[in-house]
Amino acid sequence: MAATEILLPVRNYDLAATLDSGQVFRWQQVENSWQGVIGNHSVRLTQTENGIHAATAATVESWDWLREFLQTEIDFAAVLKTFPDDEPLRRAVVACRGLRLLRQDPWECLASFILSSTKQIVQIRQIVALLCERFGEPCGGTASPGLRNGIVMTRRTFPTPQRLAAATETELRACKMGFRAPSLLAAARRIAEGSFDLEKIGALDYVTARTELMTLRGVGGKIADCVLLFGYGFESAFPVDVWIERALQELYFSRRRASDQRLRKFAATHFGPHAGYAQQYLFHYMRTQNKF
Repeated sequence: MAATEILLPVRNYDLAATLDSGQVFRWQQVENSWQGVIGNHSVRLTQTENGIHAATAATVESWDWLREFLQTEIDFAAVLKTFPDDEPLRRAVVACRGLRLLRQDPWECLASFILSSTKQIVQIRQIVALLCERFGEPCGGTASPGLRNGIVMTRRTFPTPQRLAAATETELRACKMGFRAPSLLAAARRIAEGSFDLEKIGALDYVTARTELMTLRGVGGKIADCVLLFGYGFESAFPVDVWIERALQELYFSRRRASDQRLRKFAATHFGPHAGYAQQYLFHYMRTQNKF
């Protein structure tokens, strides 16, 4: 039935940790709720004893888009059982219990992580917010001011590749993205003109999909793995950047210095079929423990 709110009954789900763990960059905490945009929907999410309550600024016919984004239907206990039984990961799971992986729109995920290069999370959020404000469309096709269900009606969608492809590098740089502007513009233009097909990536095997993404300007191994993990659900993807290298070094190789190659080989073989989940737990654990 059409409605503006719903309760998704889900257990062992830490909404705050999930939305604030560096996977997404368009969510803002307002009192005890989180406000953001998923596709064309402006939505407010609130953790309750019985699950996650969602309210939208416009009537919704189906909530499948929200279930897909939040990944509320997965067997979370089964995922945790695949983790290796080691002390660092046990500590991370206890400290971050309920942390989940989200399933994002691949284009928004790709563009956001292109913009993430050498930036901290708070800075990425600022860049993405400016980009959406200047190039996005009003959610639900309305620019009406004011509130509905406590949600700002003028929130904007993430700009399409076609919209950004029509922009100039100068216009993009005005969103404070600096040297990342040419990379974002190049990706948008390749997708808009049809020379790069985002839809086909999900049907490829991991190695081929990763290689294909890395043909885009500004997309290295780490960004490709983030897009595969958060945008396409390749849960064997294990993004490795300077922070994860530091985490692996401290948690698993504290007695001896391991080379970058050794760390990457360890990450690729140690964490099992849901390595991406393990990576997110280690990253958020180190971040919340003020390790970096």
